Amino acid sequence: MTKKTPSFPLPLMFCYFLSLLLLGCGEKNAKKDTDEASATQEATVTETSESSKKILFFGDSLTAGYGLEVSQAFPALIQQKIDSLGLDYTVINAGLSGETTASGKNRLEWVLEDGIDIIIIELGANDGLRGVPLTETESNLQSMVDTVQSKLPNAKIILAGMKIPPNMGPEYTSQFENIFPELASSENIKLIPFLLENVAGIPELNQGDGIHPTVAGQKLVAENVWEVLGPML
Repeated sequence: MTKKTPSFPLPLMFCYFLSLLLLGCGEKNAKKDTDEASATQEATVTETSESSKKILFFGDSLTAGYGLEVSQAFPALIQQKIDSLGLDYTVINAGLSGETTASGKNRLEWVLEDGIDIIIIELGANDGLRGVPLTETESNLQSMVDTVQSKLPNAKIILAGMKIPPNMGPEYTSQFENIFPELASSENIKLIPFLLENVAGIPELNQGDGIHPTVAGQKLVAENVWEVLGPML
């Protein structure tokens, strides 16, 4: 099925971008204690079944299923798809609202464990919303890839691409989006071109904040993930 990128009327785009900025500010409070709470991070990890082979979703509020039940977030929907096909994999949701690439880099080792066959790294959106220097975001993502390759050399990595509104200027926006395909190419890892394809900016597919997917939106996000993940299984 051919996907079409939606076009947004200017008023809708303005509201969407404004909500992104407000979200970035709100989630900052949600993450401020992240680095200090390493000892309790295991509480954010949710396994949805039992298997010797594991798929780790490591990300921010998009992965965590902000505003929804964990069972409604796209990692759980991926587990349902896996189970329906009789595949022997356990999905682990290690999403944490407010996570940036910096805090994610520090948290990653806490959730890596033996038996992880595939890890999906979904981080960077909060960096872009806050105008974090691009070199820092790129370095942190590279560090996470290096950590996985060092500790779990047999694990496969999928990088979730992200896009941001042009509030930081067209140059920053363009270079931010390019971080993900360039890193995936240089490290020869799989890429989800845009996690929120066909979801971002569509009011009926997002919650009241204008950015976090609804239950229906999560189903489309799961489809975007499955297009890359499915063939690997």
